Parts: sequence; structure tokens; C-alpha cells
Amino acid sequence: MTALPSKADLRKAALDARDAMEAALRAAAGEKLAARGLPFEIAPGVIVSGYSPIRSELDPVPLMQKLAAHGARLALPAVLSRGRSLVFRAWAVGDRLTMGPLGIMEPSPAMAELIPDIMLVPLAAFDRLGHRIGYGAGHYDFTLAHLRKLKPVTAIGLAFAAQEIKAVPALAHDVALDYVLTEKKTFDFRSA
Repeated sequence: MTALPSKADLRKAALDARDAMEAALRAAAGEKLAARGLPFEIAPGVIVSGYSPIRSELDPVPLMQKLAAHGARLALPAVLSRGRSLVFRAWAVGDRLTMGPLGIMEPSPAMAELIPDIMLVPLAAFDRLGHRIGYGAGHYDFTLAHLRKLKPVTAIGLAFAAQEIKAVPALAHDVALDYVLTEKKTFDFRSA
């Protein structure tokens, strides 16, 4: 009997596929997402958290700019420590960012902390059930579980179509996404 691939193997394969994409195609994907927008209307003042893209991640900034133009308040995550919820600090396009403890750009600790209504979530791989594979630290699973005890939070994965895999070996602590947006398609998992 053949062993199923591990999350680490699936993560590596999906990241290799993402890295193999031409930079121009990756940049165009961010613009396509922005042009398409979210699959639902947002109310003015809704808080949308994005992320500072690292490596070859899909850049959420064009989409975030569009959402801000429609009245959304923007935030970016900050890592405090492993095993703790991310915090989200107010951010606007053009604001200066500082290097966080994981080498990811974050808003200054002086910026107001916000609790997002909508989280744009980076990922390594996803399946058609809304499960995702992140980078292995569990920050987003932990944060979503924590924040959803406080209020409803819509989790939207942003990925390239090349990052879709047949099945994510989801565990009990893994938190499913509500949507995944790729440059080609919108996946809605709310009724899955």
C-alpha cells in the first residue's frame, strides 16, 4: 500500500508550482483578483486584514486598495509569538512597515489594533473543501479559532490556481476557509 503524501510533501509540491510561475503572471493574478473583487458586498467601515506577501505569494495589495476605495478599513497581521493569536494593526497603502520577528513586514506597534471582519489569508495549498496548508506554524488556524469566538470572521484564502491540490490531510485543529480566490476562479465553501 502506498503511503499518502504528508502535509510537508504537499506544501513543497504546491510551493514549487507557485515558484515556477513567471513573475509577470503572478503580478497579473493580483490585478485580476482586484478587478473581480470579493464575491459579496462589503459595508463601509468593514475591517479587512491582508498580509505582506513573502517569496512568491499572491500579492493582496491591489485587492486591498480596491476594498479601501469602497470604504473598508485595512489591517495587516503582526506576529507576537508562536502559539498566540496574530494581532492586526491598522494599515493604509503607503504606510511605513517594520520588520517583524519572522522577517515579514508589519505595521508599527504604535498603530491601532483592530479585529478583522474579513481575513485575506496566504496559503501554500488548498483543496475544494476549503482546507488549506499554510507554512506549518499554525498562526492562521489558531487566530481564526480565537477570533471566531469573539465575532464572525470571514476567511478568504488567496492563491494561484496552481496551488490547488486534490486533498489536504486536515486535522481537528485545522480551520477551514470560507472562500478561496484564485486568478481563475472563486471557490465558495460556506455550504460545502
